[in-house]
Amino acid sequence: MDVSEELEQLSRDGSHYSLSTGILPSLGARSNPRVQLSRFIISPYDRRYRIWETFLVALVIYTAWVSPFEFGFLKQPERPLSICDYVVNGFFAMDIVLTFFLAYFDKTSYILVDDRKKIAWKYATSWLALDIITTIPTELARKISPVPFQSYGFFNMLRLWRLRRVSALFSRLEKDRNYNYFWVRSAKITCVTLFAVHSAGCFFYLTAARYHDPQSTWIRAALGDNFLEQSIWRRYVTSIYWSFTTLTTVGYGDLHPVNTTEMGFYIFYMFFNLGLTAYLIGNMTNLVVPGTSRTRRFRDTIQAASSFAQRNNLPDRLRDQMLAHLRLKFRTDSEGLLHEETLDSLPRGIRSSISHYLFYSLVDKVYLFRGVSKGLLFQLVSETKAEYYPPNEDVILQNEAPTDFYILVTGAVDLLAMNNGVEQAVWEAETGDLCGEIGVLCHRPQLFTVRTKRLSQLLRLNRHAFLNIVRGNVGDGTIIMNNLLQHLRELRDPITEGVLLETEKMVARGKKDLLFPISHGIARVTISCPEKEGVARRLVRLPNSLQALLENGAKIFDISLAKVMSKDGAEIDDIEVIRDGDHLILAKVMSKDGAEIDDIEVIILYLPLTQCKGLARKTRDFYLFGFCANKYPYNFISSLVQSTNSLHWGNYTQNMIENRRERRSVKSQSCTEYD
Repeated sequence: MDVSEELEQLSRDGSHYSLSTGILPSLGARSNPRVQLSRFIISPYDRRYRIWETFLVALVIYTAWVSPFEFGFLKQPERPLSICDYVVNGFFAMDIVLTFFLAYFDKTSYILVDDRKKIAWKYATSWLALDIITTIPTELARKISPVPFQSYGFFNMLRLWRLRRVSALFSRLEKDRNYNYFWVRSAKITCVTLFAVHSAGCFFYLTAARYHDPQSTWIRAALGDNFLEQSIWRRYVTSIYWSFTTLTTVGYGDLHPVNTTEMGFYIFYMFFNLGLTAYLIGNMTNLVVPGTSRTRRFRDTIQAASSFAQRNNLPDRLRDQMLAHLRLKFRTDSEGLLHEETLDSLPRGIRSSISHYLFYSLVDKVYLFRGVSKGLLFQLVSETKAEYYPPNEDVILQNEAPTDFYILVTGAVDLLAMNNGVEQAVWEAETGDLCGEIGVLCHRPQLFTVRTKRLSQLLRLNRHAFLNIVRGNVGDGTIIMNNLLQHLRELRDPITEGVLLETEKMVARGKKDLLFPISHGIARVTISCPEKEGVARRLVRLPNSLQALLENGAKIFDISLAKVMSKDGAEIDDIEVIRDGDHLILAKVMSKDGAEIDDIEVIILYLPLTQCKGLARKTRDFYLFGFCANKYPYNFISSLVQSTNSLHWGNYTQNMIENRRERRSVKSQSCTEYD
């Protein structure tokens, strides 16, 4: 079978073989190192071979019990046990043959080796000798062994070499998600304990049964002089009882060694128990402590929070909020509702799929995202984080910075506002409602305090993550702002009316990109003023308007400023064209004779008296508006010249004005100074 097909099938099944012992491709590998094994070569990851391994483990468990028993209690073979031994040895002999056709994993090249010669050499230089010795029949082994080793059962002890298969099985089961780790580990500890007790009991009976003076043995003191004539079951139970009491305690004194041989074995067994007891206690501690340590850390955290509140004289309400939040967090972690560490360790694709499955249907119904693209919704859902809040906990505080906004999943929250120093409930949010979105989208402090009424689950969406996603979907950003404005109109709340009017004015002035003001906030520019040569250039943040830039420059250079120009002399009339790192020159306004003008009221358009009636004020107002806003003064002059032929502009014609407009310069000859 193709190795890649096997691994793919095992992966689909979710088996522990594919994830715990399968071959992982190297970094950057485009395919598996080997695609197909040679003919008659068995893959160690083949399902049929895994079944064969499990069957052999059952035979190893039989061997682990019968080998010490035959060695300790039997002096000659019993027919039923001999037949079973032959059958078991036959299966292990078959496994030896299969191993010569079993591909092995080379830890240096990280590939499956399927060359028969390499497989044979690898097996011959490792475990072949021990495997052959442990399958030799007992009668044949007694005949070829030296006289001191011809005792029945002695050779069978070598078959305990097969226990390595049980250890490998438990290692795989511990990594298999289909089996509970606690019970697998407990079963392994139990098997180790039973095997140690069984083996020690058989050995301790052996020291008494084959001692040269049967009257000076521990078992004679327990069962009497005719202990050899009693049933083998009674002798076995008595030996296991002694072994178990010695393992768990130092004994009760009813059974104790009598001769020196028994004392020597007893000393060795006690040393062995020290190590075994440490192994058992260590493993049980690892299984039990995680549950109790989690509770202990929770109690320590609660105690620390209480001490902090008491030490700093915090109000009872704040203290109760702290403790309630910690208790709820412990509960959600214990019940598996929120596993942040586990989720963070997963790839982004899996986390996005989980969020999409849990929350997409809810986010799709939120008013703010009506009409947006499915792609934007999927990206937003991937950035949400679920959080639980106990009753009467503040999620958002009024006037705090708008860093996040929330979608209510379950529960209920109140939106509160301060009125004459008293908190008043504005309205109650329910499932699917938003909290804090006005502050995030309108870039202003939060308007309300959001407080839970009962246990609530909310989806938190970070402001920066939200804006970054919307920047990649400009059309959806416009839809979101329109949805927000429509929602504010429908609320008809006195608090939100001011926000609505301000937002609509900004849209009317052409600031349709309200979702992206951060691009200016992070831009830095260098400003200088030629009239203030003694003042060094300054590196400042770029504000949201040219007027704000001129006001900042006026404070820095202590001079009235009216124009923003690039370093090559081009006048700038739109802040959107300024980029991060630009060098800007701020200039002031002067009359034709070089006098500095610090009041816009001293400037008036020069018009014939015949045309000033009814027109001069309007014209002046328009011109002053354009001049003060530092926008479109030349467009106004051009439109004014085109609209009337009876206006006289000193020595300037329409063409001259058009030329001046292109060069972004207006001479002060078109104006006159008056007292």
